[in-house]
Amino acid sequence: MKYAASAALAALLCLWSSSLLAADLLVEAESFTDHGGWKLDTQFIGEMGSPYLLAHGLGKPVAEAKTEVTFPAKGRYRVFVRTKDWVARWNAEGQPGKFQLAIDGEPLEETFGTKSADWFWHDGGVVDIENETVTLSLKDLTGFDGRCDAIYFTNDTTATPPSGGSQLAKWRKDQLGIVEDIKTEGPYDLVVIGGGYSGMGAALSAARMGCKVALIQDRPVLGGNGSSEVRVWAMGLIRRGKYPRIGEIIDEFADKAKKSPGTYEEFGDDKKEALVRAEPNIDLFLNHHANDLEMKDGEIASVTAFDTRTSQVRKFEGSFFCDATGHGSIGALAGALYDQTDKGRMGMSNMWRWDEADQATTFPETPWALDLTMKDFPYPRDHHGQWFWESGFDKDPIGGAEAIRDWNLRAVYGAFNAMKNRDGASKHKNAELTWLAYVGGPRESRRLIGDVILTQEDIVAKREFPDGCVPSTWSIDLHYPKKEFADKFPENPFISIAVHDQRVDRAYGYPVPYRCFYSKNVPNLFMAGRCISVTHEALGTVRVMKTCGMMGEVVGKAVSICKLHDCSPREVYEEHWAEMDTLLQLPGQARRETVDAEIEMPKNVQPISPYGPPTGLDPNKMAGMVIDDRQAEKSGQWSEGTGLKGYVGHGYLYSGQKGATVRFPIKVKKAGNYEVRYAYLPHENRSAQVNVTLVIETSKESTIVNMKEQPPIEGGFVSLGTFTIKPGEDSYVEVVSSGNGNVHADAVQLIPMDGK
Repeated sequence: MKYAASAALAALLCLWSSSLLAADLLVEAESFTDHGGWKLDTQFIGEMGSPYLLAHGLGKPVAEAKTEVTFPAKGRYRVFVRTKDWVARWNAEGQPGKFQLAIDGEPLEETFGTKSADWFWHDGGVVDIENETVTLSLKDLTGFDGRCDAIYFTNDTTATPPSGGSQLAKWRKDQLGIVEDIKTEGPYDLVVIGGGYSGMGAALSAARMGCKVALIQDRPVLGGNGSSEVRVWAMGLIRRGKYPRIGEIIDEFADKAKKSPGTYEEFGDDKKEALVRAEPNIDLFLNHHANDLEMKDGEIASVTAFDTRTSQVRKFEGSFFCDATGHGSIGALAGALYDQTDKGRMGMSNMWRWDEADQATTFPETPWALDLTMKDFPYPRDHHGQWFWESGFDKDPIGGAEAIRDWNLRAVYGAFNAMKNRDGASKHKNAELTWLAYVGGPRESRRLIGDVILTQEDIVAKREFPDGCVPSTWSIDLHYPKKEFADKFPENPFISIAVHDQRVDRAYGYPVPYRCFYSKNVPNLFMAGRCISVTHEALGTVRVMKTCGMMGEVVGKAVSICKLHDCSPREVYEEHWAEMDTLLQLPGQARRETVDAEIEMPKNVQPISPYGPPTGLDPNKMAGMVIDDRQAEKSGQWSEGTGLKGYVGHGYLYSGQKGATVRFPIKVKKAGNYEVRYAYLPHENRSAQVNVTLVIETSKESTIVNMKEQPPIEGGFVSLGTFTIKPGEDSYVEVVSSGNGNVHADAVQLIPMDGK
């Protein structure tokens, strides 16, 4: 009995002794001091629990990631690497994401990225640590998107780290020694979560109206889908409609890319960041992922985010919050009402580009990619894999986002393999894959519910809302799998087709109501971007970049009214809309230091038009007075055109219908002699004998114009003569179509001949 007690005591002492000597070291991959060629991927934190490093080398191994670490003690350690075989979920042949872990330059025998379809702790065996301070290196072996989340060393050779969920999150904190060292930021008037076009618009607009703003972005650059990482060019027309000043802020940073995807330089990441940092009322927090919040009395009291590089946690306190995440993530955390389309939902794009090298190039065989030949995908026109490289239709856009992105990668690699190693090889000897977005461009997920849910019928019928404000000019553009490319992979097609409802007013724009921009049930939550309160169909027109950015501009101005009157977003509409109306008419550069300070107007205010900035000759910069076709009175059937260049304003009118009439009203402020000119653009289908009539009170003068010939006056004008015109007279220029060829109507110009 004494022997048994002694043995038990010895075992207990041994266990106690080993626990005292237990030594662990957890190294998060994002904390590496030198990422080398590895990319920091933060897209899927909500799905897999952490940022991670991605070896995105387009088939060429990337430079090593390195960091120096200090062990708690020398000795023998078991090493684990949290990783996955990213194609294993499809039982694909091969392991494209292979990499090694090296200690002081010596790689471990185990190769990582070769096991498990799910994130797991890959056992790397036992290592002897002879120096307390060592250099760890991640050695990419393929260039095909190997991934490393974390590295764990333990001298308890029987230990296994937790696999996932809240248990893993707590364990991480314990291992890293993270206590509740939460830095509190604020309080702010507005906390914006999401640094795409909508978030930038909200932050800049609110700051210029005197609000103190925090802008939180989980990537290292601003712009979201409109950044160099994703390269979706900025679509949607701005500065038009009822409030043509809306969009002037967006115009300050919107890209001018000629194609999508364009070049890195065209998207101006540095320009966007500089514009935001120049605003004294904005605190910018790049590389911060918001993943929690606190509620108080039914409202959001604060949002918590952590630095994706250091894990430092920050709590952002504020009066109002704007969900510009695209996914409605903050709204969902706050219990906001939302909708999500189950069937027919749009997917995610990962665009790509290839170029021609000076000599022949090679590309590794990709047996793990989609099995494609040249007939299985659209030929990449202009060396671009464009927006229609899209998959994930009806897949989980949030919990399944990494799988959607990875399927897109497999599709692109399979396509380029066909170009280089299969039936496209003879044509593409010099082809080189130069860019592939590893950050996905999602189109649709959650839509938060506001006091108005905008529908397709509202837009097409031009239903008038008293708070209509943001002009939506994009057609109702919904994406579906393209059948001819869907048959081979029916479980997840990767090429889409856009189906357009063209009944949207693309010139003036349909004004989206303000009540779509705040939550119905969370009193201090705004939203801007593709998570606003619309139906799936209506999302098809409001989801493009510049339109989303203008939503942010409206939200920012509304926040200033909320702060000034201590009211809710709903009360801005119900009680203070007259004041909001005034703010929406301000130039984008107007500003005030605080919400109750006097507004300072910019020195140079751009002229405005309900149809936006001119796309042709600017009437405001032309001599004399110009009456554009937009100001003309029409009867009969007239079409708008922009195909013939050199027009005045936004386009021109043409008609071949007999009796169709257009009349340009003339109203002068001073009596005098004016040369009256008529603008048209020649074309072979125009009429050779067009009767252009000038009416001044009761007198008429007619001129026959041959519209097949080039106009004689620079700028596309023909002179109708010089006439004395007085204020208050009923004067106009009128053209009536004879039906014998098209009549062209662009503008009328009055040149004062009295030297004034």
